[in-house]
Parts: sequence; structure tokens; C-alpha cells
Amino acid sequence: MLPESVPFSIVGIGASAGGLVALEQFLSHVPPKSGMAFVIVQHLDPNREGMLVELLQRHTLMPVVEAQGQVQVESNHVYVIPPGHDLSIQNGALHLQVPPEPRGLRLPIDFFFKSLADDRQQNSIGVILSGMGSDGTLGLRAIRQAAGACFVQSPAQAQFDSMPRSAMEAGVADLVALACEFPKTIDRQTVW
Repeated sequence: MLPESVPFSIVGIGASAGGLVALEQFLSHVPPKSGMAFVIVQHLDPNREGMLVELLQRHTLMPVVEAQGQVQVESNHVYVIPPGHDLSIQNGALHLQVPPEPRGLRLPIDFFFKSLADDRQQNSIGVILSGMGSDGTLGLRAIRQAAGACFVQSPAQAQFDSMPRSAMEAGVADLVALACEFPKTIDRQTVW
């Protein structure tokens, strides 16, 4: 494990429709002492209580918690965006914002990925999983421009392929693969 003074990588994971299965596959293959942190930004109904933390905890030994504002991100932890919020990171701390419009066109994955690229630079990693629309594509571009790494779930495996396909067509994917293959690939590209 890296000493705390060394900036560890933070993996931002964006998902929407059909993303739960891919998230479970991803997390079940991450070593519990990877030395990285994982922040999950999924499109959620703002009026429903989130169950994602409980569902994902079944697939990893790392602590899975709902993201709280002003909380310093720790390695070997998984943070999940709460319903009805946007999430960003600054100086290694998570920040929650309530969007002005709870419904309508919102791009919470792009919003988080852009802040992740600014905050972690080459230690930022973006992952796009199943989902509809194009959210995440612009955020992956920001991560790539900051010398971070960008991974996209194979559209053939995704239940909804619009988000992965958008990222692929924009040319911002360093690797397109199955969700369960990403942890091993990320392991080879980072210093754990």
C-alpha cells in the first residue's frame, strides 16, 4: 500500500440504466487493499431512497458508504452519490450540491469527472458503464487531458449501450472491455 503522503488514484465510475450489474461485476474483482478509492456516480431518481450502498456492499470487502459533503476521500473505500445531488471533489474532499432543477437534463457524471480530473490529474481514472445518453463523455475527455486513464464498458456487454458508445465514438476510451476486467487492467496501469 502507498504511504498516505503519496496521492493515491481515485476511480470515478459513471453508470445509469442497467449499471447495477456492471457495478457489481466491477467491485467483485477489486482487491480490498487496492490503495485506491472508488466514487460511484449513478443516475438516481431524486425522490426515491437509495439502496445502492447496501446492494454493492455485498460484492466487496471495502467499506461502501453514501458520499457526504466535506469528507476527505480515503483509499480502499467506495463512495456512492446520494439521490438528488451532484458530487464534486476538491483537495481530496467530496462536496455535495443540490441541483437547481431536480429533474431535466443533468450530467452528474461529467460534473464529477471534470472535478476529479482537476483534483487528481494523472491520478484520476474514469470508468463508464451501462447507461442511456452521453453523460460521462465530456468528463472522460477532461480526465484524458489531465493524463488520467479512461475505461469504457463494452457496448456488447452493457444492458444500455448509449453511454459507452458515446465515449467510444468520441475517442476518449483508453480501453473498452468487460466490467469485470477493468480492475486487473487498472492494477497494471497504476502503482498499487
